[in-house]
Amino acid sequence: MVDQYVPDEPATDTGGGLVRLRLAVSYDGTALHGWARQPGQRTVQGDLEQALSMVLRVPVDLTVAGRTDAGVHATGQVAHCDVPRSAWQEQEHRLVRRLRGVLPPDIAVPSVTEAHPDFDARFSALGRHYVYRLTDSPAGPPPLRRADTVGWPRILDDGAMAAAAGLLLGENDFAAFCRRREGATTIRTLLALDVARAGDLITVAASADAFCHSMVRSLVGALLAVGEGRRPTQWPAGLLSRTERAGDVPVAPAGGLTLVRVDYPADDDLAARALVTRARRD
Repeated sequence: MVDQYVPDEPATDTGGGLVRLRLAVSYDGTALHGWARQPGQRTVQGDLEQALSMVLRVPVDLTVAGRTDAGVHATGQVAHCDVPRSAWQEQEHRLVRRLRGVLPPDIAVPSVTEAHPDFDARFSALGRHYVYRLTDSPAGPPPLRRADTVGWPRILDDGAMAAAAGLLLGENDFAAFCRRREGATTIRTLLALDVARAGDLITVAASADAFCHSMVRSLVGALLAVGEGRRPTQWPAGLLSRTERAGDVPVAPAGGLTLVRVDYPADDDLAARALVTRARRD
């Protein structure tokens, strides 16, 4: 981590309790081992918590809207943390600038704001939106977009991909497309899965109330199999009857995936939304 900030005297909490902060976070995931902190590895959470602790001079523990995998990017990630009000008041008007000075160039915090006490970056979320970018151009991705656009070696039938995507919408058990985590449900409501072509660029826009581990990349991988003509249009939807991870579903490369937005309700509805989200779906 680049350290350009020399802290002043340690902050002292003069009272006032804790304040919940909401952070907008962007990152190029190419060199990062995902969101969650890991010993001996660079992660978004690890670098960001270290930077916040350095600037605010208090320990910081972040909660995130979506724990992205290694190599996945974000332009609309959201996280929250609780810090002493005195630390926030001292740094409020210069926190974003100071974070820029201590964070590495592949992580940015465009804004930090005081949030409602009931706000929870993870459990208050109404929906999460991802975009997967790939090109079937013989030349590969444009050099300036090579970090977030996958070069695909074969021409794709985007019409067949779009037809297959439409059959996956709604509330389903996406176990075939998820890497199962102990005690976690794989039932999700897929709100949108839109395939669009603009010249050689194909984008897959996925929206859901939440996504399970590797779900978006697995959905894209299944659509790519259809686009190449290796699988029929109905094949991805046929996998919804499975109760375990489907080994024949390819996982698309991480570098094409970006978390672009997270939706939240109005402040008055935050607590109710968290109760709904925490309830396990069967």
